Amino acid sequence: MLRRTLLGGLAAAPMLPAPALRAQEAAWPQRAVTILVPFVAGGPSDITARVIATRLQQALGQPVVAENRPGANGEVAARLVVRAAPDGHTLFVGSIGVFAINQALRPNLSYDATRDFAPITVAVTTPNVLVVNPNLVPANDLAGVIDWMQRNRGRVSYSTSGVGSSDQLTMELFKQVTGTDATHVPYAGGAAAATDLIAGNVQISFQNLGTVAGHIAGGRLKAIIVTSRERAAILPNVPTGIEAGLQDFVVTSWQAMMAPAGIAPALQARIHAATAEALRHPESRQRLEQIGFTIVANTPAEFAAFQRQEVDRWTRVIRTADIRPE
Repeated sequence: MLRRTLLGGLAAAPMLPAPALRAQEAAWPQRAVTILVPFVAGGPSDITARVIATRLQQALGQPVVAENRPGANGEVAARLVVRAAPDGHTLFVGSIGVFAINQALRPNLSYDATRDFAPITVAVTTPNVLVVNPNLVPANDLAGVIDWMQRNRGRVSYSTSGVGSSDQLTMELFKQVTGTDATHVPYAGGAAAATDLIAGNVQISFQNLGTVAGHIAGGRLKAIIVTSRERAAILPNVPTGIEAGLQDFVVTSWQAMMAPAGIAPALQARIHAATAEALRHPESRQRLEQIGFTIVANTPAEFAAFQRQEVDRWTRVIRTADIRPE
């Protein structure tokens, strides 16, 4: 499947003579590398991209810049990557929403997440965490939150990082299994969604742990449950959804790196090796793990197989729940 994806992309890309391709691969990078981020600064994709960029720049001796291009839950940045030359100088760090959920949710999507990109690696995974504004939601546990939501039906709103994001789908699943209701308020990224939650413009949200860990520690948000199978190391006193009584309520978000389709396999392998090394650097590991990320750094083939599984999973969830793009 990966080989067909790569060959399909090569057929669509401008062809260079074999000696030119080999020289290009050997010299990478020849100039600054741009890592496009499809959300605003401060969210999980942005944090992940900037950690990678810092280490790549030190290792490669060329500028590596993370550039935020938010819009349409990743579609704006994705279109730029699709049109970019497959020479390793434009890379793409995005989320489960960009690389799996959009494919399942939006029939008129302007890109194909499994065909229009060449997989590099799943960088990190993280659970979502149910957080509330402590000044607006007088509850300390899941039962209290559910009771409060039921008593305030029609007056509860929740923020997300965008339509079709994992945090939206997590809340929609939560509403169905608990019999609660809340109005969706999408933002252009997790950081903005958390900021308005803290400001009191919404009352509740499922957010990536990495986005809100600092706000939880600072008391600006209150954590109720995490969506992993086991408790998060940085929130040892916060129960999982399963522990709190939600059977099989497990959602793990992830951030990954892609390149434009058509990239030469040798260059793809070189970028993967450099990215994996950047992620595994002790300072990168410390930075990412302290905000709740688990480093993955798997191979392009492993990422491709995982991505297909995720697309299939969210397609089933969306169809069962009859979730539609707004």
